[in-house]
Amino acid sequence: MSSTTSGTSAREIIAPWIKSSYSGPTGGNCVEVAFLGGGDVAVRSSRNPDGPALIFTRAEWDAFLGGARDGEFGFPG
Repeated sequence: MSSTTSGTSAREIIAPWIKSSYSGPTGGNCVEVAFLGGGDVAVRSSRNPDGPALIFTRAEWDAFLGGARDGEFGFPG
């Protein structure tokens, strides 16, 4: 079972948030990450900075990044 936590309020996370360089300049589809103590990674939408954040272990984050690099998450067809 995954140790991913959902529903953690992003405002409770005390760490610098980093916006993706792929995010648009007008604040549209923006994803931000924060690297937490112990190696965990938090992810939030910058449209809702006080909303929920997802928290992943380092291993989960590395697996996600590897899958993204390998094109595993593209739309089918």
